[in-house]
Amino acid sequence: MYTPHVNITKTEILSDNWYTLKKLTYSISKKDGSTESQSREAYDRGNGAVILLYQKDLKTVILTRQFRLPTFINGNQDGMLIEACAGLLDNDHPEECIKRETEEETGYKISNAEKIFEAYMSPGSVTEILHFFIAEYSQDMKIADGGGLEEEGEHIEVLELPFEEALAMIDRGEIKDAKTIMLLQHLRIKGIL
Repeated sequence: MYTPHVNITKTEILSDNWYTLKKLTYSISKKDGSTESQSREAYDRGNGAVILLYQKDLKTVILTRQFRLPTFINGNQDGMLIEACAGLLDNDHPEECIKRETEEETGYKISNAEKIFEAYMSPGSVTEILHFFIAEYSQDMKIADGGGLEEEGEHIEVLELPFEEALAMIDRGEIKDAKTIMLLQHLRIKGIL
């Protein structure tokens, strides 16, 4: 298996307004041993975590719905996106991050989260690694309304849906978020719900 040698020769900061957009110039070795120079942009927003809450007895899942500007400017008419609860690590351990985000966004206080895998979500342009979790929930774990943090401009609607309906929403194009689709499919493939 071919593994290239990469040497970054120049890094330019194009923007650091919200997160960091860099332009990197580098040399990369090819299979024949020669090298070539390339230049690419990479967006660094930090790493994140995502979780799908599920309830075995009722066969339900907890999802969120909120406005996402990038989807709005790329064809999502109202900009609203249904997705699993997620957030940036902000220098926290992934499990601690997702417990905090779960409480802030959904109002459920979970004590255990099972990490199932991690993945690069858009490796052609974004540096983020996303840590994927699942956890069982029950109504007695609901300690607040959720909805996100007002100071972060979050206005999140909490949805409790039958698992089969969530899967049907993928087929109907109502759930288009990749991380959410991956988590719902994980529950199906592993026979959890």
